[in-house]
Parts: sequence; structure tokens; C-alpha cells
Amino acid sequence: MTENKVALVAEGWPDIGRQTWKSIKRFIVPIVAMAALTFGVISVVRSQPRHEATSPPSPPPASSYGQTVAAVGLVETSTENIAVGTEIAGVVTNIYVDVGSRVKTGDPLFSIDSRATRAELATRQAAVHVAEAALAEAQYQLELGHRLANEKVLSVEENKNRGYAAQKAEAQLAQARAQLNSTQTDLDRLTVHAPVDGQVLQLKVHLGEFAPTGALPTPLILLGNVDKLHVRVDVEEHEASRVQSGARAIAAVRGNAELKTPLAFVRFEPFVVPKKSLTGDSTERVDTRVLQVIYKIEDTNLPLFVGQQMDVFIDASKSGNTIGMKTTEK
Repeated sequence: MTENKVALVAEGWPDIGRQTWKSIKRFIVPIVAMAALTFGVISVVRSQPRHEATSPPSPPPASSYGQTVAAVGLVETSTENIAVGTEIAGVVTNIYVDVGSRVKTGDPLFSIDSRATRAELATRQAAVHVAEAALAEAQYQLELGHRLANEKVLSVEENKNRGYAAQKAEAQLAQARAQLNSTQTDLDRLTVHAPVDGQVLQLKVHLGEFAPTGALPTPLILLGNVDKLHVRVDVEEHEASRVQSGARAIAAVRGNAELKTPLAFVRFEPFVVPKKSLTGDSTERVDTRVLQVIYKIEDTNLPLFVGQQMDVFIDASKSGNTIGMKTTEK
């Protein structure tokens, strides 16, 4: 009897184990899934960037005028930024200035290799000496011919030929001197001089480099007069009619509204050009054209650098003039 019970229990044990394992799986699988989902949500939340509220270092600039034309200006020198180049291409052998150097009109900036030109100059000088000797000989022969012709020793035709030879020698001397002056001019052109009084803003030429001619994307030397700074203001074309000649304006340094300065009107550049300085605003069109207005910075103590951007506000409260010209009714 006891043996039969044991046999029955042994035979029914696998069924009981399977049922128990199935019951356990029903609880374990959802628990594991929920744990994985919870871990995934936590990981995603932790990986998200945190945006903390920050205050700007300075408040945005504001206009003090009732009616304002807002624009962006670029600081430039009073002579405009001059891109200095060379008329003759060659290897740079001497540089006489540094970045920030003050120069006067006519001061040397840099020079090109002049060995070939100096050799040609020596040849031209020798040619001038030869032409001078040839002219002296021709003039002597002409003077001698006059005496011989008076004494009826030399024919009139031969005397005229000597005169023509003297004229030819004189012309050859003039030609040799002109070639000498041309070579001397080329030698002088190998040294580039400052066109105006100013300061060297950029120096992009180095010893041993080849300096090409023509308009370059990066000028060899950039200079201008920084004693008085100007602001080139880009006024969008739909606002151009509101800007008047002599209108007051105020400018603030981009990123630091506390640095302000009044501006004095200088001139209009009446040719409207495509806008080059874009602010990145999504509503800004890349085909916008602008009227450029030149203003002078009144506060000379303001720490500004050429090429710096400024936020400009122009007083548009006056009426009667449009772009500096009075309108008349016909």
C-alpha cells in the first residue's frame, strides 16, 4: 500500500512542477518587463540636456528716440580700410612694419626682391654712357665737317650726313635715358609705401612669401587712420526712406549695451548694395539690399576696434527730407 502511494506521488510530481513553473513565469516576466521599462525611462530622462535659465551679461540695447530706425553698423577707419597690394609680383625680401605700427604717408611697408631689376638698371646706365660717347663723337664730326665745308674740302652732302648722324645719336641718348628712368621706376615700385597716415591693422605677408598682384581675398596689408573712427551702418531698403540727412544716431557695442556713443552724420553712399552682414534671424532674407550710411563716432575714449559690430539707432522723427534730398511737387 505504501509502495503504491510512493509510486503515484513519483508519477504525479513532474505535472505539479510544470504547473508551478508556469505560475512563476506568469509573475516573473511582467516584473522583468516593468523593470526594463523603468530602467529605460530613467536612462532617457537622465540623458536629456538640462536647460538652466541664464540671464544675459548685459541688457539688450534700447532706443531713446520716439521713432527709430534700427540697424547694424561696422566700425571702420575714417579713411576706410585700405587693402594695400603690390604692382609688381615677386618674393618678399623686407618688411618694415608690424601689426599696429603707426605710419606716415610715404613710409615703406615692404619690398619685393629687386636683384634682377638692379642688374637691368646697371645695364641701362652703361647704355646711357655709350649713347653719350656716341653723341659726343657725332657732334665733333659735325663741327669738323662745318669747318671743312667752309674750306671747300668737304662736300655739302657729306656735311648734311654728319648732321643727321648727330641727330640720331642725340635721339639714341634720349632713348637710353628713358629706358634708364623706366627701370628706375620699376625699382622704386618694388618697395610698397603707405598711401595715407594710419595704423597697420593686418599684416598677412611674410618674408620669403610670393606676393601676387591684383585684388586678393586677403589683403597683404590692411591699414587706415584710426584717430577718428567711423561706423558703416546698413539700413535695410524698406527703411531707407525714413533715414534723413543729418539725423541723430546713437550706437551701442554689440554684446555690451552700457558702452554707448553718440554718432555724427557724415554722408550717404547712395548706391544700394546687397546685404553682407546677416544676423541669422529666421525671418531675414538673404536677398535684402541695404543703404549704407556713414557716421562718425563722437566718443573717442570708447574702447572700440576696427571691424567690431555695433547696434545703431537712428532718429526718424523728423520729416520733409528723404535720403538727404528735398522733394518738390510738380
